[in-house]
Amino acid sequence: MNIPLGIRNNHLGIAGNTLAQHGGPQQRIFSPLRTALHRFAFILLIFSAFGLMLLGKADTVLIERIRAASADLVSPVMNIVSRPAASINEITDKIYNLANLYEENERLRRENQQLLAWQQAARNLSHENARLRDLAQYTAPPVLHLVTSRVIADMGGAYAHSVMISAGSRDGVSKGQAVISDEGLVGRVAEAGYQASRVLLITDINSRVPVIVENSRDRAFLSGDNTNRPLLTFLTADAAVAPGDRILTSGHGGAFPPGIPIGVVSSVSENAVRVAPLFRRHQLEYLRVADYGLQGILSDQRIRQSQAPINTNDTQLSPDIPAGVGVVPAAPADGSDAAKLQTPAGELP
Repeated sequence: MNIPLGIRNNHLGIAGNTLAQHGGPQQRIFSPLRTALHRFAFILLIFSAFGLMLLGKADTVLIERIRAASADLVSPVMNIVSRPAASINEITDKIYNLANLYEENERLRRENQQLLAWQQAARNLSHENARLRDLAQYTAPPVLHLVTSRVIADMGGAYAHSVMISAGSRDGVSKGQAVISDEGLVGRVAEAGYQASRVLLITDINSRVPVIVENSRDRAFLSGDNTNRPLLTFLTADAAVAPGDRILTSGHGGAFPPGIPIGVVSSVSENAVRVAPLFRRHQLEYLRVADYGLQGILSDQRIRQSQAPINTNDTQLSPDIPAGVGVVPAAPADGSDAAKLQTPAGELP
């Protein structure tokens, strides 16, 4: 029997809709599970996160192995994915460099001409300096000995500014030596151990450094006050100091050689002149201990030798103290006039 084409298509559409709605047995089984997962996905993720945290606390070795294995599995994929982006960046950089090649070439030519002029001037000044030193019989300073060390701890806080470095007496470090960075003076060695040393920064309240203003040549002391901006003290009344002036070591007292950069004047007021150091305390990583051969800061041994002996009956006087100053020599054993002078008052010899 021939069924019209329109009626046949209608029957097929109804059958398809019925199958789509009711589906087979698999769809009837997994449909409730899919609905439950959509409803409770967020809760399941939270419980999974807590489970991973507990597992990580219980067995850290297992978690580290899982992380390492995951990184090993993901790294090739990430490498493949990142290659196109890296290639595009490389091509972009090449195009940019080619576009700016002419301008860069012209700039390098100008700089080369300026450097050649400075090179000739430096040669002339070096020759002139050598001749003047020969005429003045200039004595060259001692050879500078540098020890590079790493900052291993920040020993300071709100009331002290000091750091610990990984160099000590075994490396040639001793108390009083200057500690510098790439920018300039950082401080001095306050305590030198065998393997490590403590560096007192110029911002510490116990730090006093003789300095000079580069432009006006006025002399002063850089006094720390436990802030990031130490003070210029003992300036003369007519000192010409302005913000932006560079501060250098003056070399007075024999503690530091002259000419080491320290900082820049940050503010000038009626009450204080503050200096911004060239270093940042929390960014110090590698420092150099400079031995200039100076003895401006006495060591503990020299301080003990320069003190007067407590026992006045000791005939051995300190070599640094002249006889008769603050110490009474012991009376001689014989009956000379010197022995009579040692007799207490009120008693006759």
